[in-house]
Amino acid sequence: MEKNNKLQIYGLLAIAVGAVILYNAQITIFGHQPFKGGFIGVDIFFVISGYLITSIILKELLTTGSFSFKNFYESRIRQIFPLLLLVILTSLPLAWYYLLPTDLINFSKSIITVLSFSSNFYFHYAGNAFGELGSLPKPFVHTWLLSVIGQFYILFTIVLLITFKYFRKYLIHILILGFVISLGLADWGSRNYPYFNFFVLSARAWELLAGSILAYFEITLGHRSKNKTLNLILPSIGLFLIGHSILFFNDKMFHPSLYTLSPIIGVCLIIWFSNKNELITRILSTKLFVGIGLISYSLYLWHYPIFAFARITNFIDTNILKKLILVGVLFILSISSYFFIEKLFRNINFHFKKVVIVVSMIIGILVIFTSFTLYKDGRINKFNIMISDAISSPLYRADCKFSTYEPDFLNENFFKKDFLECKKKYNKFILILGDSHSEDLFNSISKVSKNNEFIVGLNRGGCRPFNKNNKNCHYNNALKFIENFNENIKYILFTHNGSYFLTNTGNEKDWSSSKLRKLPLNLTQINNTLSYLKTIKEVNSNLIFIGPHIAPNIFIDIKFFKNNLVKNNKDTSNYDLIFVDEKLKELSKQNNIKYLSKIDILDFKFEKDFIV
Repeated sequence: MEKNNKLQIYGLLAIAVGAVILYNAQITIFGHQPFKGGFIGVDIFFVISGYLITSIILKELLTTGSFSFKNFYESRIRQIFPLLLLVILTSLPLAWYYLLPTDLINFSKSIITVLSFSSNFYFHYAGNAFGELGSLPKPFVHTWLLSVIGQFYILFTIVLLITFKYFRKYLIHILILGFVISLGLADWGSRNYPYFNFFVLSARAWELLAGSILAYFEITLGHRSKNKTLNLILPSIGLFLIGHSILFFNDKMFHPSLYTLSPIIGVCLIIWFSNKNELITRILSTKLFVGIGLISYSLYLWHYPIFAFARITNFIDTNILKKLILVGVLFILSISSYFFIEKLFRNINFHFKKVVIVVSMIIGILVIFTSFTLYKDGRINKFNIMISDAISSPLYRADCKFSTYEPDFLNENFFKKDFLECKKKYNKFILILGDSHSEDLFNSISKVSKNNEFIVGLNRGGCRPFNKNNKNCHYNNALKFIENFNENIKYILFTHNGSYFLTNTGNEKDWSSSKLRKLPLNLTQINNTLSYLKTIKEVNSNLIFIGPHIAPNIFIDIKFFKNNLVKNNKDTSNYDLIFVDEKLKELSKQNNIKYLSKIDILDFKFEKDFIV
């Protein structure tokens, strides 16, 4: 790789890490976040990684006729592990001091998966999309990128060597075929399994292979583009495509998908058509861009834990000055770790045995910490244990007020004994039905009700309305229960998390991260439920359908922006519940079901309390 192109690669790395940092810093200017597409920075990383790794492997194969796995993986260990372990080790005391037991358990689990290059799967199943507020108690969520790249290193190296040895003349065809298949999977997955699609290698391989294809042509041809006209024009177009993506993409779009081709093509144009006489190449090769590119790995590893703990401690909130202070701290840490950690451990004069010893010792410390934390169930800081216990919401317990979350509650002891005894005593009871939000409703109703009120809660977190396909939910038995004891039911109060109706597949649980929210609302389950209940005598007059949950921090926004959003047809996740509420209101009216809108109630209270 010629010197000019190497400097330009550092410049691209600077753009990539800068975009990611600006995205996760959530910089707001006049109420607008201008870098909502900054997550594209990770896609730039993938292209560059594929380009560099393929260049290294192919050059060694062509010059020596063989490939040293030992040298290759030794180099990767030197490059990745020392700084990664330092960042994790530095985070331990902060995690111990600030994280509550549940978050500390997740923190410990994330360490294990980070070290095994499987954190992309962990963070997918843990339900935290990159950059979202829900991810903040997990300071290493950004390491999913390292896991994808690590998995690619292992699989791609083996495939490339086998192909080079036995099918050498078809190597480029196999690379292009892999690119096309992966891109197709990514586009399909972004529409059907968006959350999973974001994290997995199969949906990211095409970005890495885009860089691999460039490296192949550069090595086999012995040069990149020699067309002077294209060299002067296309890098500018490439930079425009990248800049457009960073400024105008957002996390509600299908990604990675065919849409993501735009910034990937931009990166490829800059790499292939770079030339020392071209303006974009000269800019990317300046000391500023090259310097940031050199410390890009340090910047990437440090930035998310810093922002995560800053938000956990409410240090930055919306204060731009404090964010700038954090950025200053980030650069100081990154520059220091580059010179004293990265350069030291990458230096071949620093014997690999020493690297192994240091890495092994730190891993040992981390294993002890995580094991102890998991053994103690996250309860290792007395102050945080006290806070956790204080804010926990145990189910309310009193005479003839009880809730169950078991699917097969008809066979439980409470049904055989407690329920039947209370039924004889009070005859009529209030039934509270739904997911975890119905547990809160059960607690609230139980606490404010009269002592002689009989209340039963059939509540289980994550259960969608009467989803007969989920054996872990209680709704099948709930239908039987309602039918059997209809005459004893005074009221049925049914509530839920509104996210269940914001997707069209019935699979996405987290409405705030769903890429499917633009599709028609999925009201099939609740419509079937209401239709079924109409067949049960007298249920209609007793059922009160309580509208979906509204997070307290978004209600004021809903109040002030509701009309404008409807008029301008804007797509903002915080306001999707407005439309869900309206649809459920219509559906309830069609089924002659009483519907209680939380938005309407809060709207009235807002007018009463705040409008003069």
